[in-house]
Amino acid sequence: MPGRLTVKTVEAITGTAAEGRELSKAATPGRHTDGDGLHLHVRSDGRAGWVLRYRLHGRQRDMSLGGWPDVGLKEARVLASAARQQITAGSDPIRERQRAVADATLAGSRERTFKAAMESALQSREGAWKSPKHRWQWRATLEKHALPILGDMPVSEVTTHDVLRVLRPIWAKTTETATRLRGRIEIVLDHAHALKWRTGDNPARWRGNLSELLPNPSKLAPVQRQPALPWPQVPAFVTVLRERQGVAALALEFVILTAARTGEARGATWGEIDFDAAIWTVPASRMKAGEMHRVPLSSAALAVLARAKEAQPIAQTLAKDERPKAHMLIFPNSGGKALSDMALTMLVRGMALDGLADDELPRWRDLTGRAIVPHGFRSSFRDWCGETRPEGREVAERALAHVVRGVEGAYARSDLLERRRPLMEAWGAFACGGGAEAEVTPISEARERLRGAAA
Repeated sequence: MPGRLTVKTVEAITGTAAEGRELSKAATPGRHTDGDGLHLHVRSDGRAGWVLRYRLHGRQRDMSLGGWPDVGLKEARVLASAARQQITAGSDPIRERQRAVADATLAGSRERTFKAAMESALQSREGAWKSPKHRWQWRATLEKHALPILGDMPVSEVTTHDVLRVLRPIWAKTTETATRLRGRIEIVLDHAHALKWRTGDNPARWRGNLSELLPNPSKLAPVQRQPALPWPQVPAFVTVLRERQGVAALALEFVILTAARTGEARGATWGEIDFDAAIWTVPASRMKAGEMHRVPLSSAALAVLARAKEAQPIAQTLAKDERPKAHMLIFPNSGGKALSDMALTMLVRGMALDGLADDELPRWRDLTGRAIVPHGFRSSFRDWCGETRPEGREVAERALAHVVRGVEGAYARSDLLERRRPLMEAWGAFACGGGAEAEVTPISEARERLRGAAA
């Protein structure tokens, strides 16, 4: 066909060889026809591309077939021929191509399910979990409540209505679980948005969205404080506790004397104890706030550790001044692993309820008559601090490892360790029967006593 293009002609027109090499000759802008509507369009900036011009239903259209040299002359003719066949059949090749792209996108979105987004989100958080239990809780709540409804849905199609289908059945029944689930669904959908798997607002967002469709969680389930023993009764409780045998009783006494959370004590290892300085250093990985916490150990707390050493399975193999290996747990169960939280809970529950009739009040109860729990001793300690001690709020809060937030927290870098020493020594003396105004042992004398207790 006269006037048809050749590869050499195209290379001369574009200034670019078929292999992509730049030629010395500059491109020639304009439209260079190959016949039957196919032409090479060279722009003023030198870029070149194939275009098929056709008329269908009285309308002229230009269809791009790709750029030179990515699409060669032969390939451009094949593409143009296929488009002409569609035109002859009455179809618009541009619309057919758009439909094919949409179908491919839809097929891809069907593989991008909520479940796939969840797995990707969980994987992206590896290394950031507070504990294996935290990871398990995330997966368990999503698998139990969200996946049966959202799991196979394309994540791009999840709407507020779908999220409500998950949340409404449990929102009033198990409000705390439901609120955590909502937050986790929101994070999964945010993750999908970051992956470009969905667009638009997050349908699990609370403020200005679900907050208008679901009751406020605080109205449904007001925060219940853990039942705590009134502080004047702590010495009597410790006296009875010491009549109990076993590692759980030792661990609970250590919890009481250090005002620690039960998980911090249950996971404590001998390597975290500095007997010379009388300090227990809890690493950030085991703290609720994710910050290292130092606990000044009273003579009473060191005495518990001395008893715990004697209770170790390998105690008989240790010399008098020898300490267990650093990695060993201080309060292991019979299998050598950390005590479960339930072990301490059942200990306290048994002390409060065993042998009582159903209509009798627990032996150890809070002011409302509820049976106490291990975590409540932190509240007992805090009330004792507030009512009997001169150290003040800041020192008491540091003793409980409560993190100061905001501007104040940005400047308050000290953990007030030395100011907390006399406080914890007085608490230990009081809890062990010394009275609310127990005399505080001088720090130098206390350290000597602590070294002796550790031996």
